[in-house]
Amino acid sequence: MKDFLRKLITPLVHYPEEITIVGVEKNRQLVLEIHVAPEDMGRVIGKGGKRANAIRSIMKAKAATEGRRVMVEIVD
Repeated sequence: MKDFLRKLITPLVHYPEEITIVGVEKNRQLVLEIHVAPEDMGRVIGKGGKRANAIRSIMKAKAATEGRRVMVEIVD
């Protein structure tokens, strides 16, 4: 799941080497925390949060095919 999320985010940012994804298991749900460079934060979130919502939707669909639950958080 982390690799798939990294593939989604990498083309969006200017500094792909600063992408860090931390996975934490909480209440039978995988929580993926995305850390990017401060300059790239707006690129990942998008205008009005549309890109962030799209990323979350794609990850939920991917997790559903594997029978899992996932939540994506974008952290400063």
